[in-house]
Formats: sequence, C-alpha cells, structure tokens
Amino acid sequence: MTTPGPMPTPDVVGELVCSARGCRATPAWGVLWNNPKLHTPERRKVWLACDDHREHLAEYLRVRDFLRDVVPVDELERAEP
Repeated sequence: MTTPGPMPTPDVVGELVCSARGCRATPAWGVLWNNPKLHTPERRKVWLACDDHREHLAEYLRVRDFLRDVVPVDELERAEP
C-alpha cells in the first residue's frame, strides 16, 4: 500500500482518474469530505476513488473525522471547464 493521502489529481481534458497516489484508474466513487476547522459544514471537497482505493481513501479521512459521504461517481456534479 502506498503512503496515506492522495495527491491532487486534475481533471485533464475531461478524463477523471483516481486520487490515490500513483493510481491512474478510472474512478467509480466520489469520496466527499471537509475539514471542519477550514470549511463551512455544507462545503464538500471530493476525492475520486477507483474500487481498489475506495476504502483506503475513506479510512484516511474517517480517522481524521473529515469523511462525510461516499457516492457513486455518476452522482457527482461535474463543473464545466
């Protein structure tokens, strides 16, 4: 297993990739989180996760009390470029 925490992964030319460090797989999940010391309660940041990294990324956030939800990537709203 790689070191905890994802590297920021840009959405390059519309291609979504898993946020886990070094992973280039297509994500199936949106891991929604916020840091209550920095973000308002309704704010949600998103890490993308493939099936292999879903639990790892969620657990990384869960132990910090940042995890808010995990949803299928198809349910995420995509920002226009």
